[in-house]
Amino acid sequence: MVPSVPVSVDLVVLTVRCQALAALVWRRDNPPFLRRWSVSGGFIQLDEDLPDAARRILAERAGLPGAPVHLEQLQTYGYPDRDPRQRVLSVAYLGLAPDLPASEKAHMAWVPVSELTVMAFDHRRIMLDGIERARAKLEYTSLGAAFCPPEFTVADLRRVYEIVWGRTLDPRNFHRKVTKAEGFLMETGQTTTRDGGRPAKLYKRGPAELLHPPMLRS
Repeated sequence: MVPSVPVSVDLVVLTVRCQALAALVWRRDNPPFLRRWSVSGGFIQLDEDLPDAARRILAERAGLPGAPVHLEQLQTYGYPDRDPRQRVLSVAYLGLAPDLPASEKAHMAWVPVSELTVMAFDHRRIMLDGIERARAKLEYTSLGAAFCPPEFTVADLRRVYEIVWGRTLDPRNFHRKVTKAEGFLMETGQTTTRDGGRPAKLYKRGPAELLHPPMLRS
């Protein structure tokens, strides 16, 4: 007899909020792991593809319908004891987004990842895997701009890299790298003085998906 194993989709949704890398999590109101933080998740429906399930859970469980969230499959977790109630296979997705409003769902909150040291189930492990994927993606793809609003300055983008990577970057060197990377940024023809000082150019995300050369952390 072939065993039946439920399949869930869990979302690690990250953003830069209040000058910190934050995750959208919810505090469990039922056992097991009562009152612990958990990532949003739910079981896949029989007629759903995985990406469709991830979008549904983003809307229904995370409370972000139609939000501009980049979603990509992160990893599958299937070790037998990850859920004390039953054997559950989880397909995790990573979501990256600019600063989003608080979810209207009860018990949901944006929490700095530095505070999520204890979580329900294996969600701490899933969260750390998602954070490392996000850090790596900023090295060789243009997804750093996914944390920014539609129009942003190079300083805005640098702050994203500094917050996600957890390190200070040289402003001039960073400016040179991102503006030289083919297709990464596109000038809007507009400027802003919101950060004080002389006007800074406003950019938008360009068509490039991969960065040449990459933005290495080391």
